[in-house]
Amino acid sequence: MSEMTYQAIAMIVYFVAMIMLGLLAYNRTSNLDDYILGGRSLSPGVAALSAGASDMSGWLLMGLPGAIYATGLINGWIAVGLTIGAWLNWKYTAPRLRSYSQVSSNSITVPSFVSSRLKDPHNVIRIVAGLVIMVFFTFYVSSGMVAGGSFFESSFGMDYRLGMTLVAGIVVLYTLVGGFLAVSWTDVVQGLMMVGALILVPTVAIIHVGGFSPMVQTIKRVDPTILHPSGGTLSATAAIGIISALAWGLGYFGQPHIIVRFMALRSAAQAKAARRIGIGWMALAVIGAGMTALAGVAYYQHDESQLPNPESVFITLGQLMFHPLIAGFMLAAILAAIMSTISSQLLVTSSAIVEDIYKALSKRDLSETNGVLLGRLAVAAVSVLAAVLAWSPSDTILGLVAFAWAGFGASFGPIVILCLYWRKLTWQGACAGIIVGAVTVAVWGNLSGGIFDLYEIVPGFVFNLLVSVAVSMATYRRNDEIDAEFDAALDGLTA
Repeated sequence: MSEMTYQAIAMIVYFVAMIMLGLLAYNRTSNLDDYILGGRSLSPGVAALSAGASDMSGWLLMGLPGAIYATGLINGWIAVGLTIGAWLNWKYTAPRLRSYSQVSSNSITVPSFVSSRLKDPHNVIRIVAGLVIMVFFTFYVSSGMVAGGSFFESSFGMDYRLGMTLVAGIVVLYTLVGGFLAVSWTDVVQGLMMVGALILVPTVAIIHVGGFSPMVQTIKRVDPTILHPSGGTLSATAAIGIISALAWGLGYFGQPHIIVRFMALRSAAQAKAARRIGIGWMALAVIGAGMTALAGVAYYQHDESQLPNPESVFITLGQLMFHPLIAGFMLAAILAAIMSTISSQLLVTSSAIVEDIYKALSKRDLSETNGVLLGRLAVAAVSVLAAVLAWSPSDTILGLVAFAWAGFGASFGPIVILCLYWRKLTWQGACAGIIVGAVTVAVWGNLSGGIFDLYEIVPGFVFNLLVSVAVSMATYRRNDEIDAEFDAALDGLTA
């Protein structure tokens, strides 16, 4: 059989497995709570791997290795910032959010939790937050579809748009059918595939170039600045670059598709075990991505005729180093990274449209059947819009992800933290903060030069925090119900 046939077999096996998991989850989904949050039934291992896989999209196997390959370890600070941010999120957000979201009206989405926690009488927060989720997640889902199209184009020479449509179709199918449980179960398989590939590819590639020390020596000959964490200079520009990379960690506190996994844990006490599993997985993944990039530099020596697209370094090394069938599963790991994130984002966007925007505006509850039906229709609608945006890509995968990541981190991160740790946050303060954070990211991200080269999540996060606190101090009125829930949530941490 030809190399292409072996790789096609691996892809078909992977696709069939994902669809089967979606069909299996279909039988466990009977109402909107099941469809959106899986009945709060996730074990620590499933929650940890699901959060990691849905977090680390195509940028982990394509965007991050490509950035390090192209410009060096200065981009590795992104991985450092993300690992620190993820640990802090699991440590300080996960247990409290799991407890508080159940205490406060058994909330099943981030906007509904914030609205219930702050006793918003007009549902303003649910609508505003739902709209922010719709806008930024449409870009985020679009970035995943771009990654999917680029993957098939680089790997099989397939037309970009055909590859994008294939990836989108499979993801939409199992997400639409199986909901949260399908997304979580497929995430576990996808997460294991990703980390396995990120261990095997760089290990074999480093051996192929002669070992670790010869690899380092080759890189120094090619471009010694690649190995410098500051890019070989201590300029103000380098400092801004490092701060911006580390600031990616701030985004974790406000990513709805990640923190919803905290809400789905069986209990708050299980967050500790989940944190250990999740951070262990993440450390292996980001180190593997960095080593893949460095091995690629040593192998290709920055020869554009051999590797014209840096973001394909993982793909090409996998194809070169392994039997075509194994390489096919390595390639499927990239699809796993892409598809796990798209599915999570589609589901959160669907929940925002149905649970937050629709219910807030209509002011009525949905029957179990109608709720699930509307959720599935929302998944389909968002998928079509994201596909339209991805049809003619105009940015790198990492660039699209960076914009959406900043949007969520700056809009929701400070609000989630304040909700969990500060009794005096008001719905007026939270609403003002969300708007300021989102607008700051949108404006700052389109400016450049000097301080405007700083990653937009930093000013967005800071301005949101300041505005939320200032407006809350001006509008705070003691509410016994809020205080009682706050105390009950704290008690739930040890239950």
